Amino acid sequence: MLMDAGATLLRCLPPEAAHRATLRLLRLAAPFLPRAGRDDPRLASDALGLHFPNPVGLAAGFDKDAEVGDAMLKLGFGFVECGTVTPRPQAGNAKPRLFRLAQDRAVINRMGFNNRGMDAMALRLANRARNGIVGINIGANKDSPDRIADYRACFARLAPFADYVAVNVSSPNTPGLRGLQNRDELRRLLDIVTGERARMNAANPILLKIAPDIDQAAIDDIAGVALAARIEGIIVANTTIARPAWLRSKQAHQSGGLSGAPLLAPSTAILKAMRGRTGTQLLLVGVGGIRSGADAYAKIRAGAGLVQLYSALAYDGPALVGRIKSELLELLTRDGFARISDAVGADVK
Repeated sequence: MLMDAGATLLRCLPPEAAHRATLRLLRLAAPFLPRAGRDDPRLASDALGLHFPNPVGLAAGFDKDAEVGDAMLKLGFGFVECGTVTPRPQAGNAKPRLFRLAQDRAVINRMGFNNRGMDAMALRLANRARNGIVGINIGANKDSPDRIADYRACFARLAPFADYVAVNVSSPNTPGLRGLQNRDELRRLLDIVTGERARMNAANPILLKIAPDIDQAAIDDIAGVALAARIEGIIVANTTIARPAWLRSKQAHQSGGLSGAPLLAPSTAILKAMRGRTGTQLLLVGVGGIRSGADAYAKIRAGAGLVQLYSALAYDGPALVGRIKSELLELLTRDGFARISDAVGADVK
């Protein structure tokens, strides 16, 4: 209740200031937050060699420097993804770079991978008790002469502290980054990262985070490369550069990646197409526009074994997580599924 009241007050601040204040409050509150209550076992699933108490995760972008992962787990998330982190510290793009589209329940950001770098994250995570699942989302520095080498460096430095590693090639806010989704570049990138995993004799699952702004040919290429590389999953999807004509908010013209409610339908369509292409060979994580149990359930039925959210927290506060889990249980009961994993891909032929 207090956390949700605080979220309401924070919305009075400019978006990036509110985000910084939220992180500070969570760091202060973390030692005093009670652990989340035990989730209903019907929501639990096993994936990536891990046991997820529930399928609702925090998407990358909220906790770029792995400062409040354990606090967010205490708020009821089944897992948390930190980052995106780059090898060297990076200031990101010029401000303002984060915009609320309140009328559209959406957000536009052009943050530009602002973070304190992989060494700072590693030092912070080295002291973590490892209670709960925390993944790390890795990227490349904007001015790097060899971006693929950046991914290898981040993996090598941070894999010892990660339950899984997400390779982010889909941010629209680092010029040229999405070119790494092209078949040949993606093959080379994943070969380097999986090769580093083998060299380290590490067991970290590797997931690929892709953009929603792709066609069926790109879906086929990405799926084929991911399957050949023997990575474990794909996160579908990052923010979009599209701007639906029906957006009403005055900030809709801002450049950057659009997230929130307008992303739900297109990202779920890409997810469903990817499930049709990969079947059950890869774990798919559905992200984009989730603000209710029905939204999460639609992604699960479209093929997502897990889901993630972020933007909706800016509008609904942390109580949203519990509401989504309760609504998921109601939907499972309605449709006669004994557990959440039974519903995965139910809408895909």
